[in-house]
Amino acid sequence: MQDELGRKSDLPYTTLTKIETNVITKPSIQTVMKIAKGLGIGVDDLIK
Repeated sequence: MQDELGRKSDLPYTTLTKIETNVITKPSIQTVMKIAKGLGIGVDDLIK
């Protein structure tokens, strides 16, 4: 799933994996916005 989300959000697969495994614990707001866009949801819904 990370590879598909990576394509939709224009982020590397490795970045998504690092966020999921808590290697990156505080992603930038730009990264959060890209993930939300890739998922087709708002940032508010993502961080709940």
